[in-house]
Amino acid sequence: MRAALDRLRAAYGSPLPPFTHRLACSSAGGGLRMVAVGLVPDLTAEAARRAALGAGARVLATYSGTLDERAVADLVARAPDVVLLAGGTDGGNRTALVDFARALAAAPLRAAIVVAGNRDAAPAAADLLRRAGKSVRVVENVLPRLDTLNVEPARAAIREVFLERIAIAEGWERVQAEVDGILMPTPAAVLRGAELLAGGAGDEPGLGEVVVVDVGGATTDVHSVAAGLPADGRTVLRGLPPPRSQRTVEGDLGLRHGAPSLLEAAGPPGGVEGSAALWHRRTRQRAENPAYVPAEEEERQADAWLAREAVRLAVERHVGRREALVTPRGRQWIQRGKDLRAVPHLIGTGGIFLHAPEPGWVLAAAVDPEGQGPLLKPRAPATWIDGRYVMAHMGLLAEVEPVAALRLLKQSLRRVELPREKAGGAAAGP
Repeated sequence: MRAALDRLRAAYGSPLPPFTHRLACSSAGGGLRMVAVGLVPDLTAEAARRAALGAGARVLATYSGTLDERAVADLVARAPDVVLLAGGTDGGNRTALVDFARALAAAPLRAAIVVAGNRDAAPAAADLLRRAGKSVRVVENVLPRLDTLNVEPARAAIREVFLERIAIAEGWERVQAEVDGILMPTPAAVLRGAELLAGGAGDEPGLGEVVVVDVGGATTDVHSVAAGLPADGRTVLRGLPPPRSQRTVEGDLGLRHGAPSLLEAAGPPGGVEGSAALWHRRTRQRAENPAYVPAEEEERQADAWLAREAVRLAVERHVGRREALVTPRGRQWIQRGKDLRAVPHLIGTGGIFLHAPEPGWVLAAAVDPEGQGPLLKPRAPATWIDGRYVMAHMGLLAEVEPVAALRLLKQSLRRVELPREKAGGAAAGP
């Protein structure tokens, strides 16, 4: 932050002029460590997990069914910052939430606990936890009905926990002197920027549905602002209805801290320069020196290949899937998750898109032009990069000046073309 302020002073003079807004977001060393607890894996626990991801938290584990001694010991060993406790729809199961709370009350757990389950059971569950000395917040049920997600109250509570943890972090006093406040986690600011770009503000129109891929040093995040519902009457959605705004975080897919695990997930490329030993050496170098900026063309292309694989894997994990089902009326499809094939805009953000030899080649890994496979990836979107790397900044500015933020964000977009022969493919380099 100090380096950024020094650059501002060089541009605008010292002391700096009185800005109307001085806003900040923080990554908090990778975000909140979080676990989610729910009753049914495909329902309540999944709803809790979605709320956690949308709030800028890093989900370490999801527990469902019962919290026996082994599960509680595993949860405590993960040392989460926050536990999102769900269980039971409103008017449904009342006992599960109280049983979960009883198990957590007896555990040596310092995490903040957000209770977001059955509204009739929530007061008793919260009382058990408070009497055990736990920090507790009660919000509306994340799954009030089997077909309804309600994640925003839980997200807001998680963000409150985030800001409280930041407020006591080392160095906060010095930060307070320079900014009006930290409004949100950085990943949440990127999601807010994506929502702004999709939906518009005031008299400034948005682009419509978007997918944003944010490639970083430690994680690769995918944000989609799209309905994602089945595209035709031959497809049936299974599981929870997908949220319009959705974010997934891939903690094993990064270009620096996460480079070794990215290589493990992707496998080294083939070809003359594709020896496993070489690529293991490259990824170790990047993990040990996160500030590394390649000067040689060969290493820049290696970064591009790693980024392409991060995009491919992260988008494949984010999008929905479908499977064929043969019925007496012919072939039908079962869809789980979002169908993003018709999304009209795909945007890449992150330093790699500014520095890669061919940013379109990197972004092409998010696209499946045929759109006939089980993965429901974008088929033929307009492709852009965030040319000034301001998506998170505009997400912050949207809190106070949404129209200005949207205009600046649209000005930052730069159109890139995808190499047709490589879109969705597995070539080893640009």
